[in-house]
Amino acid sequence: MKSGPGPRERLLEAAQELTYRHGVGVGVDTLLKSANVARRSLYEHFGGKDGLIAQVLRRSAAEDEASYERTMRAAGDDPRERLLAVFDELGAVITGPDFRGCRYLAADLALADPDHPAHAVTRHYRERVTRLLAAELVRLGHPRPARAADQLLLLIDGVMAAGATRPGTEPAASARELAERILAERE
Repeated sequence: MKSGPGPRERLLEAAQELTYRHGVGVGVDTLLKSANVARRSLYEHFGGKDGLIAQVLRRSAAEDEASYERTMRAAGDDPRERLLAVFDELGAVITGPDFRGCRYLAADLALADPDHPAHAVTRHYRERVTRLLAAELVRLGHPRPARAADQLLLLIDGVMAAGATRPGTEPAASARELAERILAERE
């Protein structure tokens, strides 16, 4: 007979869902109750709530990076189409019923302590996404791939923020138009 997920996995699953829905300020008791684990499990597996939040962000980042890669792969081999597909996918994501904005931006804004371990995770995530975008821009022959990747990431962040705060607008479509201009740059 196979048993279900252990306390560590249940904590991660509960925290990933609850911190996205309610923010990183969700209470420890709420997390423990949702995961059906004792307080001791939180400290044994993560050293406390800060460690759990950082691990949830690492897990989410891996999932989100894989989603960017799948989206680009599904768009074919043309780097321009692969990059624009990201904005098409964001358009679908932000209109989903469970969309609550960018978990990385929300965590960065909510956690005032600059030394909180979550900040290192969110920085690293953005660096990896920027490298992913830059690699496509190099394939495209863009004259300034690093700068353009930064610009595309700024557009992605903007889509996520506007999607959460301005329902009924189409930030992904607007960002896609701006992305097309960035991709068309020749010198």
